[in-house]
Amino acid sequence: MACPDVELSILIVDDPKIEVLNKKYFNRYGSTNVIAFPMRTGQFNNIAPQLLGDVVISIETAAREGKIAGISMEERFTQLLVHGILHLLGYDHEKNKNQAYKMEKKSDEILKLIKT
Repeated sequence: MACPDVELSILIVDDPKIEVLNKKYFNRYGSTNVIAFPMRTGQFNNIAPQLLGDVVISIETAAREGKIAGISMEERFTQLLVHGILHLLGYDHEKNKNQAYKMEKKSDEILKLIKT
């Protein structure tokens, strides 16, 4: 991903906490599975260039989604972590279908590398 010397923080929370963050920062109601807060964009992006950003994951949602998908909570957590990191790197699945496809393809590529 061309980011060998970067740092990120990972925050694991429950559904009520991620719901608060979702409302506060995105004005969206309800919980979500993952939120990414990039540090390399915006007005102060050059303050700490080694910081990629923060990924917040709801462990409750990861467990629930894993169960629904028939995979372990750990596997779902890994999927969400990769998804969040891709957001930190500028990937966005919400803008259009083409970008969503690129993000999904990159996610699949990374998850394959993790499994091997």
